[in-house]
Amino acid sequence: MKNKKKWLAAPYGVWAVGFVIIPLIMILYYAFTSQENGTFTLVNFAEVFSANNMKALLLALLLAFVSTVICLVLAYPLAMILSSRSVSQTSFIVLIFILPMWMNFLLRTLAWQTLLEKNGVINGILSFLHLPNMSIINTPYAIILGMVYNFLPFMVLPIYNVLIKIDKDVVEAARDLGANTFQTYSKILIPLSLPGIVSGITMVFIPALTTFVISDLLGGSKILLIGNVIEQEFKQTNNWNAGSALSTVLMIFILISMYFVNKYDKDGEGGAVF
Repeated sequence: MKNKKKWLAAPYGVWAVGFVIIPLIMILYYAFTSQENGTFTLVNFAEVFSANNMKALLLALLLAFVSTVICLVLAYPLAMILSSRSVSQTSFIVLIFILPMWMNFLLRTLAWQTLLEKNGVINGILSFLHLPNMSIINTPYAIILGMVYNFLPFMVLPIYNVLIKIDKDVVEAARDLGANTFQTYSKILIPLSLPGIVSGITMVFIPALTTFVISDLLGGSKILLIGNVIEQEFKQTNNWNAGSALSTVLMIFILISMYFVNKYDKDGEGGAVF
């Protein structure tokens, strides 16, 4: 029976080999070989340290960091509210919250482009009310807004998944022993919900770091992030070697994130349940 159960995982194994392992091998091959003759070289990684690419990488890190912090600040109170509600209330609120996620990622971003553009819906309403127009489209602020909107649920759900597992008697005991609200959060809730926080940070920071669609649409292709540079290397300049080297550098950040997740969420408590 055990051998038969192992064979049930065969389709997943084929999928993993075809769509994960082989692409990774190809990326590493192109990253460490020359574009001219295919020989081993480290020249491709020199592209990472060029002025334009370093600027794109640092800007991507900054915007991803800011977006992750904003998501965390917004998500934790929302997760606390959800965890304190009854099951029926929580299910309804969560349904409303994740309903936009059922829409295509590209369409959601295009919707924000329509809302934020100079002659868009928001500025139209502001003009009708005789208020000053907003000019955040094609700026880093628009990109951060798009990141927060698209990735906020990925911060809320892991934190909520951990908070609902915390015994309410623990919080009541802390308050009975004289702990105030700040002490209850800093000494009890936040340490116990750390696995969900780390999982949420990883699930937001990595997509925000590697995105190129949001910066293309809301940044007007005027603000290049490292994801945009990689896309250009593959699609426009047809330099797969340099693009693979840049992708390999991003994989380092992914591995670092996986390390922290394994360290603080060993039991997988931060996994989403929806």
